[in-house]
Amino acid sequence: MRPTDASPSHANPGHASPGHAPRGPFATYPSLRGRRVLITGGASGIGAAMVQGFVQQGSAVAFLDVQDTPAAALVASLAAAQPVPLYRHCDLTDASRIPPVVADCIQALGGLDVLINNAGNDRRHQTLEITPDDWDQLQAINLRQQFFVTQAALPALRRSGSASILHMSSIAWRIPSTGLPAYVAAKAAIVGLARTLAFEEGVHNIRVNSIQPGAILTDKQKQLWITPEYSAEILSRQALKRHLEPEEVVRLALFLASEDSSAITGQSYGIDGGWV
Repeated sequence: MRPTDASPSHANPGHASPGHAPRGPFATYPSLRGRRVLITGGASGIGAAMVQGFVQQGSAVAFLDVQDTPAAALVASLAAAQPVPLYRHCDLTDASRIPPVVADCIQALGGLDVLINNAGNDRRHQTLEITPDDWDQLQAINLRQQFFVTQAALPALRRSGSASILHMSSIAWRIPSTGLPAYVAAKAAIVGLARTLAFEEGVHNIRVNSIQPGAILTDKQKQLWITPEYSAEILSRQALKRHLEPEEVVRLALFLASEDSSAITGQSYGIDGGWV
């Protein structure tokens, strides 16, 4: 059982989504127009859908990643947007690189109102085979960088006067998933991190929440993990008998970033078709 909030590659058309996709039109949030948004892991998967979703709301968006080619393609696809999203290359596992890159994005945006800590890696690993270096690397990309990106962004978020931070967790720790224990541990810790930050930063009118996706059908998932057998397992465990798309996670994020959710903080929301 391995639902993940993965990032992606190229779709495998051999595994189509059963069931009926949700129908629009979907909500527009006037409070997001002109809001300054920073998204980590924004070049692909859920992160790329986040970039597109906030740009479509009229937000000014900067995003970080190490995947330069898909990042450039994403920016090119949004060239008609006003403003065009800003991309910066950053290896978030190197904590020393985070403050200057975050500062550069904040300067370019003219401030910061929304932070989406989306970057992560659901690489599979076995309990008896993982080394201390493996463990540290997986925590660096799945947990540590969420804290240090937040730390670097907090001064600007406090100046916003009304800011929102979203941490991407996963239902993986609640099922629990097997075959990726370091990832599961990190995703559980993220929920606790978001809750304590909500109480620390509430005095600055910063709301902090986390999102726990289930089996989201990103291109990476389709390429690497979604077999007919796993697809059947997902649908057997979900209340909704269809696969979930990245855009459905984005719609929750847009609400939590907007002023429509101005009284919501310290919460963690599953978006998993009723799996847990």
